[in-house]
Amino acid sequence: MKYVCDICGWVYDEEKGSPENGIPAGTKFSDLPEDFVCPLCGVGKDNFSEE
Repeated sequence: MKYVCDICGWVYDEEKGSPENGIPAGTKFSDLPEDFVCPLCGVGKDNFSEE
């Protein structure tokens, strides 16, 4: 599953994770910490939509 930031368009792909941000491959979006923010624009998880 992929999730897209509604503000800047950054994509979080659960399969790939975000190793450059310390998130291992296979990490579900729902398992990201509640204080997770978009690495590009800084908005929270509530500003992401399923792709």
